Amino acid sequence: MLVLSRKRGESITIGNDVVVTILEMRGGHVRLGLEAPKHVNIRRDNATSGPRRETEEAGAQVPGAAEALMEHASV
Repeated sequence: MLVLSRKRGESITIGNDVVVTILEMRGGHVRLGLEAPKHVNIRRDNATSGPRRETEEAGAQVPGAAEALMEHASV
């Protein structure tokens, strides 16, 4: 696992087309912004089903992003 430290407003680019930006840090929570092509699946994995259901209902899934993140994190 690759572990990185970033400050608010800083980004991490994965591959050529996935950008993760730290939007806000408050208490024990971090808000991330994810930019990826529509064909990339972004899936939020959680220990509880509530937040995942909210994400799915909000239409926040983009096909392929989770796999892309894992693939590039191991480099």
